[in-house]
Amino acid sequence: MSSSTATFLENIFLRLEKAGDAPVLQEIHGGEATTASGRDLLVRIAQARAFLRECGLKKGDRCALLAPNSIRWAAADLALMAEGVIVVPLYARQAAQELSVMVRDSGAARIFCGSAELRDAIRSALGAAPPVSLFDEIFAARGGAQRSAPEAKLRPPAATDALTIIYTSGTSGEPKGVVLSAGNVDFMLARTTARLDQLMHGHAGPERVFHYLPFNFAASWISLLSCLSRNSVVALSTDLTKLADEMRAAAPHYFLNVPALLERVRGKIEENIRSKGGWIAGIYAKAKRGFLRDGGKRLGLSERAALAIARALIFPAVRKGLGPNLKALICGSAPLAVETQNFFMMLGIPVLQAYGLTETTAICTLDDPANVEPGFVGPAIPGIEMKLGENQEILVRGPNLFSGYWKRPEETAKALRDGWFHTGDQGEVNENGRWKITGRIKNLIILNSGHNIAPEPLEEELEKRLPGAQVMLVGNGRSYLAALIAGANSELNEAKAGAALEAMNEQLPHYRKIRAFHLASEAFTMESGMLTANGKLRREAVAVHFQTQIEQLYRKREA
Repeated sequence: MSSSTATFLENIFLRLEKAGDAPVLQEIHGGEATTASGRDLLVRIAQARAFLRECGLKKGDRCALLAPNSIRWAAADLALMAEGVIVVPLYARQAAQELSVMVRDSGAARIFCGSAELRDAIRSALGAAPPVSLFDEIFAARGGAQRSAPEAKLRPPAATDALTIIYTSGTSGEPKGVVLSAGNVDFMLARTTARLDQLMHGHAGPERVFHYLPFNFAASWISLLSCLSRNSVVALSTDLTKLADEMRAAAPHYFLNVPALLERVRGKIEENIRSKGGWIAGIYAKAKRGFLRDGGKRLGLSERAALAIARALIFPAVRKGLGPNLKALICGSAPLAVETQNFFMMLGIPVLQAYGLTETTAICTLDDPANVEPGFVGPAIPGIEMKLGENQEILVRGPNLFSGYWKRPEETAKALRDGWFHTGDQGEVNENGRWKITGRIKNLIILNSGHNIAPEPLEEELEKRLPGAQVMLVGNGRSYLAALIAGANSELNEAKAGAALEAMNEQLPHYRKIRAFHLASEAFTMESGMLTANGKLRREAVAVHFQTQIEQLYRKREA
């Protein structure tokens, strides 16, 4: 069967067979890499498939997968799909009590765990848990799965077969299980690999990819499957505290990011340049001032000269620190500040933005590497339709749409209407067909004056003025907006927050001005229940936690 007519799973297995003893996956541990070749990965998959058959798991059963990213995670995922077992990927850092809700909801017949610690935590939370199997047991050598013995013939899933149930982050209420099919993934991988072909055009040899985002998130999983379908070597991060060192060791051509990391990388680069002082800091400041103003479209003579000097004498060292092979950064999960996108483009590193939800098989739009417009998340990928509905809500239609929420027909009917998925995101589209995400419908703040305000742009602007801070606006049903400002930045204080708000308010109409704020000493965290597993605000939880402070903000001004 040719690769053009094969399913994504057949393509991955064919790619692993073709790779043979060449590396396809790596785990970076303290600067050292543990490598798995195509043959190694096939052996691990065979071991896991044999274990599944011994356990009696069959097509349509659900199996939870609870472990950090690893070579064995990828092998377990591929084995489960090969056997027709529906994968329920879970976030290893999420609270066990929250994970237990998902396990029960999915009806998982078994849990695959990466460590005894995770096993004990989930068992404690579940009580009468389904059987839990450790990776050490799953990947033990067994008959029929030795290195020299080929695995039984792959039975590729039908397009309508459910592959996975990925639970949404649950910014309000309980998380919902999104059911994605083989057809969804077949469609999406054809599009992602086409974009990667554009990016890597003319490159000979294996592509080097760095990966740190957890595989339980849809975009991260699609990225992994895309790379396994290609001539790639994927280096997996194993220590989030050593990302910079691991990234340099991986020397990637591209990798998937979230805006928060790119903001931190930008901050560290700028801090390093400022610390050098002298002509380096001066040249950089002038080049940055001109380029970040409008993407370098209207540079003055001195700014153009400063940028030329910076690109010749300063930026090459910066790019080398990020990785000598880096062709592009890919960014999703939330809108990236246009200044940060322009910053990396100034360095000569394109940032390709993507937009999508779990329900859309991770992606709806993706930047064209040859035509990036900073501030936008790219055009709809071929085969997907997008339009604006009521309240500027983004509606999506295409083969990427999920089949429904697991055991939630009413929720499915609300989200899928007349063939269109109602994303809940607000947006706009320009004359070139490129999309911008402006907020969430359910997050709209409606003042008692009747003004509707999307909080996200204002929150992002204030966070930009207060580096390291986290911001959440409140004011629904009130006469004005107020802000909760949190963060662990030791330099953040009442005076700085007040000055930033005053400067920001000068540029805003009266109804969008932020007229009061509370400075919290503790950060919003996942552990406190105020952030979701992928770092988004749980607004209702934050509002409940700070209810007293919020009431005081309004009493003070109204008194």
